[in-house]
Parts: sequence; structure tokens; C-alpha cells
Amino acid sequence: MRKLLNIAVTGFYLLGATGVTFAQTVVVTPEQETVVREYVKKKPIASINLPGVELNVGSALPDTVELHTIDAPDVQYRYVVIDNRTVLVDPGTRKVVRVLQ
Repeated sequence: MRKLLNIAVTGFYLLGATGVTFAQTVVVTPEQETVVREYVKKKPIASINLPGVELNVGSALPDTVELHTIDAPDVQYRYVVIDNRTVLVDPGTRKVVRVLQ
């Protein structure tokens, strides 16, 4: 009985860890990406340089970087233009969720 309980606990642990991984996955729909691209074209901002910061999904931006609001429904992210690339950022974590070319 104890062995069965250990197996069950291990299984629930693995399921929980998998659930956490899925919860951290950010999905930017094609519709959202289109809205963002159109918004950025209409309201361009100056590109900034961030030496030493890699623009990868999951990278956190420093607090000194001003994040700009996207005034569109269903878009919860903010944006900034770094090295002439539009970067979508989760405002709560300041992590990059998408780099648009």
C-alpha cells in the first residue's frame, strides 16, 4: 500500500510540474500580433539600445526601460522598440514574450 501511495504522489508531483510549465507558456495569437504591428506603425516610438541585454523570449528588461501601452482590446502586453525591433513585454514580470521582426 505504501509503495502505491508513493507512486501516486510522484505522479501527482509530475503532473503538477507539467501544469506549471504550461501555465508559464505565453501565447500571442496571430490576431494580437497583427493588432500590435498595426498599432506600432500608427504610433511609432524611438528605438533604444540596451547593451548587454539579450532579446530572447523570457529575458527580463531592466526597470529603467519605459514600457508603452498598446491601446487595443485583448492585448495585455506592453511594447518597446529595441535595436529597431518591436518587443512585446509582460508588464507584470517585465519579461519578453515576443520579438517582432
